[in-house]
Amino acid sequence: MTGKLLAGFIVVTALVAGVAMYYLQVYAYYDKVVATGTEDVQMTSLITGLPEPILYEGFEAIDSDSSPIRYRACFITPISQAMLTETYEIYDGAEPLVAPGWFDCFDAKKLGAALEQGDALAFLGQQNVHYGIDRVVAVTADGHGYVWHQINHCGEVVFNGEPAPEDCPTPPEGY
Repeated sequence: MTGKLLAGFIVVTALVAGVAMYYLQVYAYYDKVVATGTEDVQMTSLITGLPEPILYEGFEAIDSDSSPIRYRACFITPISQAMLTETYEIYDGAEPLVAPGWFDCFDAKKLGAALEQGDALAFLGQQNVHYGIDRVVAVTADGHGYVWHQINHCGEVVFNGEPAPEDCPTPPEGY
């Protein structure tokens, strides 16, 4: 009898731990980002090399303090892809990262396919928004936009414990 109680206790404990881990990974660390209404979506200008706000509406975003690459956002812009390519820096190698299932405006697989097929274009939102992390903005032909953080070439090297390449800024202490 004691063995059955002990086994039952272990199973219940494992189930509670599993549910808690799932909740912590998918829900607990994400916070909704409050939109400012003016500077939530920025792209890096070809002329100045600095991020500048673009026109957008319907902005939704989530972020987490637990990781610099958990940021995801969705929006709609009236600016055409042609105008965007003439004004802002293209981002090569954009790979959207998966968002939690409950943040349903951001579908990384669908967006990745659109980028591969040329139906969406990726732009540099802000380089080194955190050291080694770029903010990437992608816009589809129908004006739907998506934002995420992606590790850049400096981050890939430095986060692996190697010295920063010459074309990278000096990493902050502790990297």
